[in-house]
Amino acid sequence: MGRTLSVALAQYAPITGDDPVGQLHTQAAEIRGASDCLDLIVFPEIHLCGDCDTAPDSNEWLRAAAEPLDGARVRALGNVAKELGVWLIPGSVPELGDDGGVYNTQLVFDPEGRLVAGYRKVFPWRPYEGWSPGHEFVVFDMPGFGRGGLSICYDSWFPESTRSVAWMGAEFVVNVVKTIGVDRRQERVLAQANAIVNQVFMLSVNAAGPVGYGGSLVVDPEGTVIGDLPGTDAGVIRVDVDLDVVTRVRENGTEGWNRVWSQMYPDDRPIELPIYQGRIDPKRWTPGQV
Repeated sequence: MGRTLSVALAQYAPITGDDPVGQLHTQAAEIRGASDCLDLIVFPEIHLCGDCDTAPDSNEWLRAAAEPLDGARVRALGNVAKELGVWLIPGSVPELGDDGGVYNTQLVFDPEGRLVAGYRKVFPWRPYEGWSPGHEFVVFDMPGFGRGGLSICYDSWFPESTRSVAWMGAEFVVNVVKTIGVDRRQERVLAQANAIVNQVFMLSVNAAGPVGYGGSLVVDPEGTVIGDLPGTDAGVIRVDVDLDVVTRVRENGTEGWNRVWSQMYPDDRPIELPIYQGRIDPKRWTPGQV
């Protein structure tokens, strides 16, 4: 059967009301019930926080909603994953850090309800988003399947983000999004470009209208769109992601030609990167060499 990951991306509008986790549970249960075999369910960025963009001060709205990762909301989300027996990425949530900062944090739960990864958005959409920026890229392992990388919305505009998690061994990257403008058209192009240049699957799920601009899609390591909701209507992309394709493309090249992860030879000279005060070391170019 190979390493086939069955994924559902929920292009839904942000949840409003007094019991957002309960509503997410209902949504996830409906998605789970519609499929005989489903491994992972993914919701958009800040899915639990309503249409905060219409608030007089959206940053204050989100700060008021922030909780630490050992709080009640995370425990409740873990219970959703456990009750449904699936891997769950409930979008991202406002996290209150120990340092007092408020982070936009993407969460991953396993089917036992354990929080296995949390990623703080490294590139907030400035100057409009008042999040404290994260400073570390994050990957997570799904035993029996492979390794995923995490990404939130505007992160996809920075090639360092997807390149970093791919170098850390990610074979697929989950980009949760709440884009409310026409620049979603460019983000869809970026999803294809990031997939091609890093030879990974890109799973990009945006919020539906009337809040979000939709356009969720799944792209394979050769840049082919294999799942698509191009409009703003609510819907679910259900796709089987064959992670063995990543291995094949990296070994044989994109379209059988371009083997970007085999570009460097061990005896090549390091390439200086003054913008980062760092370098590309040919001895550390292969993915998975953290």
